[in-house]
Amino acid sequence: MKVACVGGGPAGLYLSILLKRQDPSHDITVHERGPEGSTYGWGVTYWRGLLDKLAAYDPESARAVEAHSVRWNHGIAHVRDSATRHPGDEGFGIGRHRLLEILAGRARSLGVRLEFEHEIHEITDGNLPSADLVVAADGVHSALRARHREHFGEDIRAGRNRYIWLGTTRVFDAFTFAFVETDHGWIWCYGYPFSPERSTCVVECAPETWRGLGLHTANEADGLALLEKLFADVLDGHPLIGRSTAQGGAPWLNFRTLTNRTWHRDNLVLLGDAAHTTHYSIGAGTTLALEDAIALAAALREHTVLPQALAHYERERKQALLSLQSAARYSAQWYENLPRYIHLPPEQMFALLGQRHSPLLPYVPPQLYYRMDKAAGQLEALRRFKRWLGPKVARTVHQRALTSRE
Repeated sequence: MKVACVGGGPAGLYLSILLKRQDPSHDITVHERGPEGSTYGWGVTYWRGLLDKLAAYDPESARAVEAHSVRWNHGIAHVRDSATRHPGDEGFGIGRHRLLEILAGRARSLGVRLEFEHEIHEITDGNLPSADLVVAADGVHSALRARHREHFGEDIRAGRNRYIWLGTTRVFDAFTFAFVETDHGWIWCYGYPFSPERSTCVVECAPETWRGLGLHTANEADGLALLEKLFADVLDGHPLIGRSTAQGGAPWLNFRTLTNRTWHRDNLVLLGDAAHTTHYSIGAGTTLALEDAIALAAALREHTVLPQALAHYERERKQALLSLQSAARYSAQWYENLPRYIHLPPEQMFALLGQRHSPLLPYVPPQLYYRMDKAAGQLEALRRFKRWLGPKVARTVHQRALTSRE
């Protein structure tokens, strides 16, 4: 099969790896519009479950990804002068540049052609070789999807809050939240390490706060200086880093949630952010893109007729995304309604931060929800204890019965 993959991000590269491993005779080319190594981005997060999947499908790239990742198992929330730390699941961070470098090197080693500085706008305009399968892995702004947006049923909805994606030399030792109150409302950041030298720092606030602080008119240098002052405690004297001047600086954005009614048209199929997006606050974007690649490769292996393979891929991934897309919507809504939770005692506020994916939380008074959740947690702990105790009690009774018979 001849495959043309438009977009050299994690989804497109990993798909090319999996297809080559399934059948080395596949003719696969990845077309990337930017120069090699020029991608913008700081770190990406993932969890142990993804690493286990990567190890199952391509152990070599999985080992390299894990070796170049940093990890944490705690979360910490700073609110005014207080801080609350809680244990959590093991999380991983890796630089986006390093992740792409690993996947590109692995793809090349398997015989995939990588063509950089090659932008594709239209399948039929002569700049893309004919192919049995064309994969649109060119992101939320996909040019290939946009050419056929009515067919795909593209739906893009902008969130209310403003956010900016930055880096910092402050290496956090946990997934870190910091909430700062200003005269114009609350502003907050999410920080996590992705290398021994750097962390990602995403800053978010309501549009009223963004305008009130003058961030809507500040140039990048002045904006970063103001943010460094606001988050001085959590940054501990370290700077925030934006994009280079050549990259156009780091913009403030509204998150765009993308869905599509269908993900394929003839031999064209959507992958990763070209097909769907989920709010960054659940940290699942890269994971979902790689899982898309795994599902598409499996569908192409299991179904020899292309339309059947693409339909199977779409059904499987849409079903898998339902709960995560719901969680992402409620997570974004939690931050958009931050004043509802921010004045709770720190331990309660952080507990509800961890419950922000709940569809019930917006409709229950926060303190009541906290008490209900705490009671449910204690009940579940009791159930686990009883399940653990049950076999031990049974063995003791059985042993005593044997003793009495003797």
